[in-house]
Amino acid sequence: MGPTADESVLRLLYGEHGGALLGYALRLTGGDRAQAEDIVQETLLRAWRHPEALAGRPVRPWLFTVARNLAVDAHRARRARPPETGIDERLVALPGSDDIDRALESWTVAEALAELSPAHRAVLVQTFYRGLSVAEAARVLGVPPGTVKSRTYYALRALRLALEERGVTTP
Repeated sequence: MGPTADESVLRLLYGEHGGALLGYALRLTGGDRAQAEDIVQETLLRAWRHPEALAGRPVRPWLFTVARNLAVDAHRARRARPPETGIDERLVALPGSDDIDRALESWTVAEALAELSPAHRAVLVQTFYRGLSVAEAARVLGVPPGTVKSRTYYALRALRLALEERGVTTP
């Protein structure tokens, strides 16, 4: 007996997005492969159970959003449980939920930045991360100030698109 249509869809989703989803989940879980695999499995299961959620929209951003939400929920659930025995010193060193949210956002932005062209990435690093003025960034990058302005404009548009593809909405 061959796979059903539903199983074929699930296999196709895994084939197209499983690797990227696992890599993302590994970053979300701090490298905990078992937890990352659980997140991928649950994400794909939700996609399989709710195909209407995927209709008419890009699939990968939806999958990444679900995976992120699962990781955050799992982290919050672990923090909400009372300790089973005494205080484990390793647990005291775990970051708070604000730290986790900030780290998740940071990874998402870093992934999106990595997709930009080197010229666009360089101008954003100089102007936003290093806080240089247009004139200062122009000197550092060896381009005219007008080029810095233009590249910044197009780099921000490309970054917004890359973030939207990951399910991050921007105001």
